[in-house]
Amino acid sequence: MIELDDIPTLRDPVMLVACEGWNDAGEAATDALEHLATLWGAEPVAALDPEDYYDFQVNRPRVVLDKGRRRIQWRTTRILVADPPHLDRSVIVVSGIEPSFHWRAYTVEIMEFAQQAGVTTFITLGALMADVAHSRAIPVSATSEDDATIHRFDLEPSGYEGPTGIIGVLSDAATQAGLTTISCWAAVPHYAGHSPSPKATLALLTKLSELLSLEIDMADLPEEAQAWESNINVLAESDEEIAEYVDALEKAQDTADLPEASGDAIAREFERYLRQQPDES
Repeated sequence: MIELDDIPTLRDPVMLVACEGWNDAGEAATDALEHLATLWGAEPVAALDPEDYYDFQVNRPRVVLDKGRRRIQWRTTRILVADPPHLDRSVIVVSGIEPSFHWRAYTVEIMEFAQQAGVTTFITLGALMADVAHSRAIPVSATSEDDATIHRFDLEPSGYEGPTGIIGVLSDAATQAGLTTISCWAAVPHYAGHSPSPKATLALLTKLSELLSLEIDMADLPEEAQAWESNINVLAESDEEIAEYVDALEKAQDTADLPEASGDAIAREFERYLRQQPDES
């Protein structure tokens, strides 16, 4: 179990969690936490034993140079603590890799740490690949399973059913533990979801800024997001099929922004696009 021996006094801490892997399209969620950890000067206070949770043939250790000497860095889940300026509470950052096995033990370890540290608010960040256009605002959904939390933060209950990752498991555990639990997910264009997506990272941080009522310095992220979008524009312009697909996505999202938008209207727009495609049978 993680010990709290060297952790400074915390003020009504909020825990932010993101994990590499299935939950992290475009590395948007983990990059968001890395941005915050750097911005706020977060100090590492603990790490989970990687031997218990990771397949090292999948998540191989790295050789790094430390003051001119080579050493092995074991990839795992790390816990950092920060006291952001202009926020009257501490922040615990939990960032790592989705475990290969022992998910329930992993979840218990994180939740026991949260309870020992006095965490009252538990926010998970994730990103998924979706049918959205890179040239439009990155959609971010913020959901909760608690009626009071939904009302307080103007959220929605999640209607998702299907496979989940460790982020979904941790969110459920936090809800069961009675914490104020919020899950934020950015939708990353699936045709551009395998490379870092600063635009999605920026969208997640913007949503987090709203939830915490805290201005977050975005540093170079707006410029990086613009450069990312420009690069995807070049890709789309060089491939007619992708260009047509992006055009259909743009029209569908623009339709969704109209007052008369409905699921049926968006579906009709996609059906129109699909009818234009050649029959390959």
